[in-house]
Amino acid sequence: MEHLSRFAAELLKSLGNLVPIVAVVVIFQVFVFRAVPDNPLALLGGLAIVAVGIALFLHGLDLSIFPVGKNLANQFVRRGSLGLLLPFGFAIGFAASIAEPAVIAVAEQAQLVSAGRINAVVLRFVIAVSVGLVLVVGVLRVLRGWAIHKLLIAGYAAALGLTFIAPPEIVGLAYDSGGVTTNIVSVPLIAAIGLGLANSLRGRSVLTDGFGLVALCVMVPTIGVQLYGIWVYTFGAAGAAPPPESGEDPGAWVANMIFGLAGIFRDVLPIVAVVLFFQFVALRRRLVHPLRVVVGFFMVLLGLYAFVGGLKLGLFPLGTLMAQQLIEQGAPALILLFAVLIGFAVTMAEPALLAIGEQAEEAAPGRVNAFAVRMIVACGVALGIGFGTYRILVGGPFHYFIMAAYAVALLLVFLAPKYVIPLAFDLGGVTTSEVTVPLVTALGIGLATAVEGRNELIDGFGLIAYASIFPVIAVMVYAMVMEQFPRLRKEKP
Repeated sequence: MEHLSRFAAELLKSLGNLVPIVAVVVIFQVFVFRAVPDNPLALLGGLAIVAVGIALFLHGLDLSIFPVGKNLANQFVRRGSLGLLLPFGFAIGFAASIAEPAVIAVAEQAQLVSAGRINAVVLRFVIAVSVGLVLVVGVLRVLRGWAIHKLLIAGYAAALGLTFIAPPEIVGLAYDSGGVTTNIVSVPLIAAIGLGLANSLRGRSVLTDGFGLVALCVMVPTIGVQLYGIWVYTFGAAGAAPPPESGEDPGAWVANMIFGLAGIFRDVLPIVAVVLFFQFVALRRRLVHPLRVVVGFFMVLLGLYAFVGGLKLGLFPLGTLMAQQLIEQGAPALILLFAVLIGFAVTMAEPALLAIGEQAEEAAPGRVNAFAVRMIVACGVALGIGFGTYRILVGGPFHYFIMAAYAVALLLVFLAPKYVIPLAFDLGGVTTSEVTVPLVTALGIGLATAVEGRNELIDGFGLIAYASIFPVIAVMVYAMVMEQFPRLRKEKP
């Protein structure tokens, strides 16, 4: 009964995360378009399946992977075993990213839009290796006391430099790839490693040193994917896009379901393998609740399968439909308004943002207010998606727009209070949720398809990148204002 009630709570929370999005869509359909979408029950069914998938996935993680993974991180920290901690950091970063639902969704869209030239599996591998390597650097940063702002400046300077020479078809996707790596699977594990290290090392600050790993995991995949794009568009050849799925033949439907579950098992297996290897081989310890872990693992599999299937039924068609309807209205102001409202709504419902904000307030009481941070970040995401939508509407090279945004962020790194920099960049990484990513990606591709003179691959990606960097700017500006006007600080409501 306890697990059933916890699953029910997760399901209610997942449905609650979708309510703001549904509210915005309904308002536009009723008051702006004055029409009912084709197959509304299919869209609602897809959204419901997404909610069930997220609930199963989260509850399965709580039963299996998260407890074992966090315990491993704490064991390595207590033992002070650098020889085990660094390989564990790489392995867990790689495994969590390769199984990240948002990464899977974006990679499949990239392969589809590029007509197979970008390989979804290879793209996910590049992102996962990037996250694994940067976690090693992040762990060393906490251990050695390196300043996070120096790493961020050097890393983003490299990323922006590559933007000049990378093919335009890959730039938007590269910056989006950084935004989707830190999400439902990776954030808790990555945050546990950073905060655990900062808590266990004398002379380290939880706020200054404990945060920042998520920020690095956003930055480095941008570099890795741009390098992959340079290779693909220089030496690679066009491949085959994924074949369209058929739901007519019951036998084909069953075969697709079996292959889909097998693919999900392949995606989750790396996390399980990493956790069990370090549990049994490195630490030589048994699992405390093996049956619970096995049940949780199967819930993760079913949750991921339902999530991916729900995306194809609900969120992707919904984003494309809304983009087409907004273009048909011929009112750019309505398109921008929809983008801003969707950005704010989905961010306010983001559980990872709430968790990080509360942890930051606990680490720095009186200097960080969790509710205020949540509002500031939501406004930043709204402005970022609005800015990215404006770029698609008016045209112009993506790299000029994104470089301007990152230039502002890097300038603020020198001006903002040092305690807020790791937190600000971490918050930028957790704003792109498993609900936000597919909807925003579909919106961008839909707009790029509908607006004359735009390219799906060059212009369709990039909204997630703006949704990641604008909150960083907003949080640093907020911290600077609070430092200048301390009377504006309020206690948590």
